Amino acid sequence: QVQLVESGGGLVQPGGSLRLSCAAPGIIGTINTMGWYRQAPGKQRELVAHISSRGTINYSDPVKGRFSISRDNAKNTVYLQMNSLKPEDTAVYYCRVVANIADVYWGQGTQVTVSS
Repeated sequence: QVQLVESGGGLVQPGGSLRLSCAAPGIIGTINTMGWYRQAPGKQRELVAHISSRGTINYSDPVKGRFSISRDNAKNTVYLQMNSLKPEDTAVYYCRVVANIADVYWGQGTQVTVSS
């Protein structure tokens, strides 16, 4: 069973930065879109950002200009650099990987807490 390995969450003060990583070491075939979603308490899971195999990037409006997504295809890894963090960014962040067009994998989630 394929497992995504997430890391990088934690507690940070408002205005601070964190970098999330998600590796997909066991996927066989072609990795298509890699992305990040988040879910705050009492809210639905929402898209943060995703990046296609060709490098096309899409950000949600709340994170535009503050977050940056990138990927290393040689390592099957996607990153999310989060700057100027706000308390409203507090959530569990999930990595999502689409492979072979129809295979969807989710990470276990990593907690990001922005608080003074």
